[in-house]
Amino acid sequence: MVNTNTLAQMAEQLDLGSYLYLGKGIAKGGGRNLKSLLANAFEAVLGAVFLDAGYDAAYHYYLNRYRSLPAPAQDENFKGRLQQVAQERFGSTPFYDSEGARVGNQREYTSVVFAGAEPLGTGHGATKQEAEQEAARAALQGLGDGLVAKAAPKAARTPRPRKRRAPSARTAASPEEGSAPAAETLTIVPDPEPEPQAAPASEPEALPSPQRSRQFGEPLE
Repeated sequence: MVNTNTLAQMAEQLDLGSYLYLGKGIAKGGGRNLKSLLANAFEAVLGAVFLDAGYDAAYHYYLNRYRSLPAPAQDENFKGRLQQVAQERFGSTPFYDSEGARVGNQREYTSVVFAGAEPLGTGHGATKQEAEQEAARAALQGLGDGLVAKAAPKAARTPRPRKRRAPSARTAASPEEGSAPAAETLTIVPDPEPEPQAAPASEPEALPSPQRSRQFGEPLE
């Protein structure tokens, strides 16, 4: 009956999120819809009823609000359950490595839970607590519903991305299945030029013809 989700639902019924006095940063980041803030706001209202009218009034007020819920919310404590499983299996307490980053106007947290050197699960959430709960839930799923085992499962290795090579000339020219075969490329090679042959040595060299006069055509001495 008393957990964050249940109290947040009661606060949503009363629209307490619109009455919260928040800073500009968390208001822009969706702080009026955070379950933790809504649950705290309803607890403050319940405390005011107790101070003003006493215990019985606060008891009946809470009970009536709880009965008006369409379905009771369940708040599963994954971190507590994982702590039990980790101590049974590994003999150690799990610890969380959380880091926040701003995505647009909102802040998102990423948490990785460890029990030794091996990571067990990763979670994301709007708050650090939500990211750790999500990481614990992922770890419990990976461990198999909390059954006791002797050895811890090894974390799967992340495959390295392979670089694509540029297609070679043969690969680019090869036709795909079901497509028309590519035309063959013909290379024309010219015939080798014949080597020049030397003149035979037996033939005598031609003698120069005698010069003749232009007027009479007689040979000149």
